[in-house]
Amino acid sequence: MNYPLTIVACLTLLAFFAHIFGGLRESLSIAPAKLAEKKTLHNFESLDRNWVQSICAFQLVSIDLLALSCLLFILSFTDIFIQKQLMAFCLAGFYFFWGVAWIVQLIALKRSAKDYLYLGHWVFWFGCSALIYWGALSL
Repeated sequence: MNYPLTIVACLTLLAFFAHIFGGLRESLSIAPAKLAEKKTLHNFESLDRNWVQSICAFQLVSIDLLALSCLLFILSFTDIFIQKQLMAFCLAGFYFFWGVAWIVQLIALKRSAKDYLYLGHWVFWFGCSALIYWGALSL
């Protein structure tokens, strides 16, 4: 068993469940239909379509989290793959670039310093990237 990879697999699985249950609940709370009831929305149809698209994309990330978690558990507990170390280094890079993408988006949207803490997903991605890299060194 590779402890750093197992830790990241568990954290990613936890993120999957948080994404499915907590994130979906938050996303549903800002549904355009709910805002239209309050008569605060104009151009409802296109906003509704955009919102549905964002919910669908949001759930695609959930599938990514589940797949990443499964792959990390496989790398940590089995010898199915010949190039385990290479795969782990690639996963470390993948997590790292998700962290970079998160930071870049916060910068591009000109968010306040407080939002960097409240929307601190980048900490998760960079921390997991470091743990995967560390775990890959011992594969």
